[in-house]
Amino acid sequence: MHKVPQEELESRMARFRTMMTAADAEWKIAYIFTRVGQFYFTGTMQDGVLIIPRNAEATLWVRISYERALDESNFAQIKPMRSYRDAAAAYDSIPPTAYIEKDFIPMTLWERFSKYFVTESIKPIGPIISHLRWQKSAYEMEQMRAAGALHQRLLEVEVPKLLREGMSERDLTAEIYSLFVKEGHEGIARFAMFDTQIVVGQVAIGDNALYPTHFDGPGGNSAISPAAPYTGSPRRLLKPGDLVFADTPVSINGYHTDKTMIYSFGQAPDAEVLREHQACVEVKNRIVEQMKPGVLPMDIYNNVMGNLSPEFLKNFMGYGNRQVKFLGHGIGLFIDEMPVIADRFNMPLEENMCFALEPKKGIAGVGMVGIEETYVVTPHGGECITGDHEGLLIV
Repeated sequence: MHKVPQEELESRMARFRTMMTAADAEWKIAYIFTRVGQFYFTGTMQDGVLIIPRNAEATLWVRISYERALDESNFAQIKPMRSYRDAAAAYDSIPPTAYIEKDFIPMTLWERFSKYFVTESIKPIGPIISHLRWQKSAYEMEQMRAAGALHQRLLEVEVPKLLREGMSERDLTAEIYSLFVKEGHEGIARFAMFDTQIVVGQVAIGDNALYPTHFDGPGGNSAISPAAPYTGSPRRLLKPGDLVFADTPVSINGYHTDKTMIYSFGQAPDAEVLREHQACVEVKNRIVEQMKPGVLPMDIYNNVMGNLSPEFLKNFMGYGNRQVKFLGHGIGLFIDEMPVIADRFNMPLEENMCFALEPKKGIAGVGMVGIEETYVVTPHGGECITGDHEGLLIV
């Protein structure tokens, strides 16, 4: 079983305490409830709470499964509890101010917890944890690179073999998922975005990629039903001349890469499609050149967007009035991490930050063109870890 190394967990906790003290010199205690938050600090995700006192050892209190937590984790202090009452009994006093993940914690959970951990005020910890995860460690980069290498092979070599005339968008989506999991993808696509349950990503045939969606991304599809708005449509069938839009994640040991390929089925696309796609590739290349430590994401975004023609901007990063306001997003334990290549993001880039860059453009009656690859910030600009293909493949 793969385990996050103990020294990696210790480094994360030490950095967390340093950042907390820099943010609030008087902080006394923090509580981590989310599964991904627990995993980041302990290497396991259970039904429980990670309690981090400022001046004492952090403890992961687990309701279920304590046995699994012990088996999976190299974290130093893991204890069982039947309820929060058991955990509270282990502390002589409870600090009046609690740091919690306010942007993720349900009110009912907090009400149950605060019956025993009585608190006068709460402060948000989410931005601190998010910032902590921006820059990837050597261990994290190993996982990202492994995911990227698998992702490249799957989308550039294996998925084209699945395409056949008459297959539905739904069936293609199912076959892509099965292929990915068999080849090593964990089968999870985790988003920080509230109440988002994408599994495979977005797979669409033809102009179904232009169908409106509440998902904060350029592409879309009409899906199986309104109750499952992300999966492929059973009604859309593949025919010669169609573009296939495959925007998918891969995860290994919790870490994601993001990549998009456009497949032109049965014949080469026409000149307009090729021209618009290549323009998206050129946008991506201009972003990559600027992905160096110290550069502000907002400057990259405004430099690139300010040099695009009004004609090209029509249906760029979406379709119609549904156009997103970014060119790339941070990625790691979540697909949609901070920071974002967008206006008003003014924290300088740091070496080993990871971003998915995705300049894309909708074409009426045709579908979505463009590219997406995952990059690492280096002193020489962005380094791609998901392959150097230009993103459009004739099948």
